[in-house]
Amino acid sequence: MTLNGVHVPLITPFDEAGAVALGVLEELAHDVLTAGAAGLVALGTTAEATTLNAAERHQVLGVLTEVCMRRGVPLLVGANTAEELHALAAHRSVVAALCLVPPFVRPGEDGVVAHFDALAAASPVPLVVYHVPHRTGQDLSTGAIRRLAAIDAVIGIKYAPGTIGGDAVDLLTDPPPGFTVLAGTDELLAPMLALGAHGAILASAHVATAQFLALAVAFQTGQADQARSLGHQLRRLSAALFAEPNPAVIKGVLHAQGRIPTPRVRLPLLPAAAVSVDAAVQHLATSDLQWVPL
Repeated sequence: MTLNGVHVPLITPFDEAGAVALGVLEELAHDVLTAGAAGLVALGTTAEATTLNAAERHQVLGVLTEVCMRRGVPLLVGANTAEELHALAAHRSVVAALCLVPPFVRPGEDGVVAHFDALAAASPVPLVVYHVPHRTGQDLSTGAIRRLAAIDAVIGIKYAPGTIGGDAVDLLTDPPPGFTVLAGTDELLAPMLALGAHGAILASAHVATAQFLALAVAFQTGQADQARSLGHQLRRLSAALFAEPNPAVIKGVLHAQGRIPTPRVRLPLLPAAAVSVDAAVQHLATSDLQWVPL
């Protein structure tokens, strides 16, 4: 299985009372899919999944499962334990689980490989490794990633390095056969696509979804020269959207666009400062990336 294209890890919108706005979540899902997103990611970091209780997680997953079934698109779901993985068996549109490299404990590369080997044995769906070393504290060499790719149920990686160094170049230019590499660092999208990433999981694609898709298509069809200007604009947009902890600015922009009822986030996050939201909105207004209501 390959997961090409741009996949959007959806936020969790909250209403004025602080409850999950399920109807708005459904509308957002349809919006980004109509704009060209290849699929959705539920219960990821951008969804503030760790702040949702079990009932809320179940409701969110139910909404997005239904949307993806109706639209015939893949759904990835954030799941990091055997218990969370077992629960995915009941959701037919879930094609894979997005599983974080164990954070904080820094188990070493052998420990990471053993961890994913155990998760793969317990999972009813294939796994996509979520490698984001600046959050987890655990880096992985290309050699370790190739060992993960050799596990039968591990089909890909959301690859989110802080910089593009030698290991990143090795992986992107020579991925293991049948192993999907999805760019996961929004500001590095263009160079990662240029080096060979198959697609991306991008929080920034809540806005300017069609343009992020166009950038991916341009690199996949050998139109790198035409993609340079667009890639530069999108890099600046991503920088503005990540000026504060994700997804605070994204929610501020979506609220300013009238697409969600509030910009609320849950602790330990705080709402984005007005200056950060205004900067992102201004970038959209002065570029060719403005959101057009569907």
